[in-house]
Amino acid sequence: MPALTTTSDGFLLHGEPFRIVSGALHYFRVHPEQWADRLRKARLMGLNTVETYVPWNLHQPDPGGPLDLGGILDLPRFLRLAGEEGLTVLLRPGPYICAEWDGGGLPAWLTADRDVRPRSGDPRFTGAVDRYLDLLLPPLLPYLAASGGPVIAVQVENEYGAYGDDTAYLEHLAEGLRARGVEELLFTCDQADPAHLAAGSLPGVLATGTFGSRIEESLGTLRAHRPRGPLMCAEFWIGWFDHWGGPHHTRDAADAAADLDRLLAAGASVNLYMFHGGTNFGLTNGANHHHAYAPTVTSYDYDAPLTEAGDPGPKYHAFREVIARHAPVPDEPVPPPGRKLAPTGVELDRRVPLLPYAGGAGAAAYGADPLPMRELGRAGGLVLYRTTVPAAGDGLLRFAGGVGDRAQVFVDGAPAGVLERERNEETLAVRVPRPGAALDVLVEDLGGVNYGPRVGDPKGLLGPVSLNGTALRGWECRPLPPGVPDAAAFEPSGTGPAAVPAYHRGTFEVAEPADAFLALPGWSKGLAWVNGFALGRYWNRGPQRTLYVPAPVLRPGSNELVVLELHGTPAARAALTDTPDLGPERV
Repeated sequence: MPALTTTSDGFLLHGEPFRIVSGALHYFRVHPEQWADRLRKARLMGLNTVETYVPWNLHQPDPGGPLDLGGILDLPRFLRLAGEEGLTVLLRPGPYICAEWDGGGLPAWLTADRDVRPRSGDPRFTGAVDRYLDLLLPPLLPYLAASGGPVIAVQVENEYGAYGDDTAYLEHLAEGLRARGVEELLFTCDQADPAHLAAGSLPGVLATGTFGSRIEESLGTLRAHRPRGPLMCAEFWIGWFDHWGGPHHTRDAADAAADLDRLLAAGASVNLYMFHGGTNFGLTNGANHHHAYAPTVTSYDYDAPLTEAGDPGPKYHAFREVIARHAPVPDEPVPPPGRKLAPTGVELDRRVPLLPYAGGAGAAAYGADPLPMRELGRAGGLVLYRTTVPAAGDGLLRFAGGVGDRAQVFVDGAPAGVLERERNEETLAVRVPRPGAALDVLVEDLGGVNYGPRVGDPKGLLGPVSLNGTALRGWECRPLPPGVPDAAAFEPSGTGPAAVPAYHRGTFEVAEPADAFLALPGWSKGLAWVNGFALGRYWNRGPQRTLYVPAPVLRPGSNELVVLELHGTPAARAALTDTPDLGPERV
């Protein structure tokens, strides 16, 4: 019998009345040395539960490889820490999670096969899911409530009613969880829309809703769908995420608190999305594609009660007051904001020009036409494509299949222009100075679409390339290695601006590690690492202007900053500041 059961209008936990007051906290978006701090602050705000997705693509990057449960992916440790803090857990293993996460959590090695129908009863898809669950669930079973652990409920798929109506597929997932030892309460979650709820629900499985406003109307829709049982908002949207080139979204704390009060006053259970958003470290951000492709920024602050750096914000205090009207709140003081590193300048005085480095790094593949990333065995990142142009003169380059997602073109090492998927650009006027000139195309994956039918869209150069109608053949396709070049590869930068793409390296001193924010004024676009830890992407397009540097990635004494600048910078200087800048707000 599951520990969490339902009544006609609520929950029982171990036979006692229980209202879920939960908040989303994704372990894979938070440095593991900060998990305990964030979980403690969840309890102190009045939450009795935390919720997390499980990103399949991060845990199983290779189809035949083992499951990765180390470091930031040590889900068993996260669950143990939640239990030690006295919190229960809602587990959302997917297989699809959305979450503004690269590819919605589905592995690129699976969605790259366009014959596979994701999120359906296609046996090629369900077979891969089954093999994944065979690996994932055994190490998690000790943390389920049936074994005395904190996990009290497990989600079946995610907002499936917005995508399809394959009930047999949902049943396969539910039966697969049960067959692998999951005794806990199962639930589905869909937008509070009658059609979505009808398509995404299963008999005998708790149906929950997702919404951020119109509380009475949304709860009424849920009640009309299921006349008996608990009412629960499994994602109460208290903020929103940002796209590059857009505004920084915020929501007024008083407005969000008033809606939370309405939810709890109605007797409903709730999961705040997000309680603590965290960060899309490295290249893990997702993207949307409605009318156009729109990649998500590095920060997943979400205007949540707990900021990206783990500090209680206005919503934290407002929500704590609301929760106290409806449920017990610990009689303990709210922690103050964490210590921040004193502002520190960094001179990046050594560099490695990117094109020469990339041209000799890693293994290359060759094709008459350029090969997309999936044929190079890469889920994303950057790939350098290289060929030669037989004739000199002005011309029009045409990329027949477009680019996925941003291509920088160089002729004999000189920048010739940029093509972006966001703008559906496929042609570029170039000047070729001589016969046999080198044509380099550096393609950056900006994040896999995480919602809708375009999940799994290919990356890289996606078709033949021609100049003035003549096909350019004989392409060298070389994925850039992950991480940064060895320190020995860097040479002194010299004086003057750095006008070519390059890795830049500098060191700085830290007396005592503390959280910080990396500012790169004057830099254009690229990636940054501190002591080898990938902070994520930066882009002067905004809105985000700083990158979060977690204290645990710093060390007393000398620290290393490496920045891969894809265009150029007038002065190779950076700064570690004590204040984030996520851009102008739009409420």
